[in-house]
Amino acid sequence: MKMYYITLNTPEEAQKISHALLNEQLAVCTNWFPIACAYRWEGEILEESEVVLVVKTQEGFREAIEKVISEYITYLNCIAELDVHSINKRYLDWLNAEIPVT
Repeated sequence: MKMYYITLNTPEEAQKISHALLNEQLAVCTNWFPIACAYRWEGEILEESEVVLVVKTQEGFREAIEKVISEYITYLNCIAELDVHSINKRYLDWLNAEIPVT
């Protein structure tokens, strides 16, 4: 199993990307939630709201996931791939049934 931590600007972007990933069977489940963000940009420290999208999927879909995201946004964002070292069996069985291992 892989998880992706993706930063976006709005809940609407997260919803659209989530549905696209689910429709293309690139994810078994997604979650999104608002966060506060502080970052350095062109020599300044800025603060704003962001949305984090968490994508739960199988290994091997990073390129396809990034392609879907690029269809909805053009700005610089974070797409971090997280390895999952342990997960409950029932959830993993569901993931494997919905998104076969490549």
